[in-house]
Amino acid sequence: MKKLIQVLVVDDSRTAGELLVRELSSDPAIAVVGTARDGQEAVEFVLRQKPDVVVMDLQMPRMDGVEATRRIMESQPVPIVAVSASYKADEVAENFRMMEAGAVALMAKPSGPGHPEHAELTRRLIETVKLMSEVRVIRRARRQPGAGPVASGSSVAGADRGRELRLIAVGVSTGGPPVLQTILSRLPKSLPVPVVIVQHIAPGFLPGMAEWLELTTGFPVRLPTAGERLLPGVAYLGPDGRHFGVTRDGRAMLDDGPAENGLRPAVSFLFRSVADNYGRTAAAVLLTGMGRDGAEELLRLRQRGAVTIAQDKESSLVHGMPGEAIQLNAAMHVLPPERIAEVLAAAVAGPPGGAGEGLKSAFGVS
Repeated sequence: MKKLIQVLVVDDSRTAGELLVRELSSDPAIAVVGTARDGQEAVEFVLRQKPDVVVMDLQMPRMDGVEATRRIMESQPVPIVAVSASYKADEVAENFRMMEAGAVALMAKPSGPGHPEHAELTRRLIETVKLMSEVRVIRRARRQPGAGPVASGSSVAGADRGRELRLIAVGVSTGGPPVLQTILSRLPKSLPVPVVIVQHIAPGFLPGMAEWLELTTGFPVRLPTAGERLLPGVAYLGPDGRHFGVTRDGRAMLDDGPAENGLRPAVSFLFRSVADNYGRTAAAVLLTGMGRDGAEELLRLRQRGAVTIAQDKESSLVHGMPGEAIQLNAAMHVLPPERIAEVLAAAVAGPPGGAGEGLKSAFGVS
């Protein structure tokens, strides 16, 4: 008989905690083996019993979810799923601090049984807990201040320089926010091209994620509007529920068409638009995530001359998407996040007076 997934639920609200316990216990593969009312209790429980997964709220007395996550990941690491009942951008941004500390996913708390989204939110939470129970997490030392941007003249990937790149496209799913944080924080702040991103995440969290990324990386992050001109040195996150693509003249394209790979926005849609409209003047990156969204389209980009990169297995929380791309021979480079930033910085730099100046002119930037 297969071992049940043992889960600890951490929430200072008795009502919310009981709802989480009830919904998680409704799946025959999950056993809730304990509850905690604050972060201190959670840390002590994990040290004693080491559950397979911890489902944890952020705001709690004595010790909040951020500090509890940090202490668990430093001492007795287990996969931690952060849960939130708020969609306010500033409050959601706080939840991403748990991911900085080592949480592997951020999910919406299921609403009460009478809520129209109750069944779907419960399904997503259960699915995520099951997936995260299979993730290997490692002990993390207390994080030191991150490295600054890499020099745009980096010698990495010299063969990719001088291409007159016009765009960087990124696809990412499970485990993505901290990886995006690493890459954006290491890109030059004067990056002469836009960065367009599709991140699979629970609906409602993208505005908070954009705020968190901008605050922690210093890189401007926006949710685009249809037809908006994409500016150099700005990252754009594809909005909830609509496909995100780019037009030949450098504008955002939002589309309500059918889901692809069960997803909308889909990385496949973004990468296809980049391949068709930018070809060898683009760089495309496929990062950690389950499934195969974007893998075939990364191959299409490589075939059209783009710089293509996949995250390596060792640094990926889930190596589904980049792993599929690697099997297709779609990636010119297979690298961890820090090295990805170096390759991108080198690729957009070009020779002195070349790519950077040409791109500024193309986007009307003096």
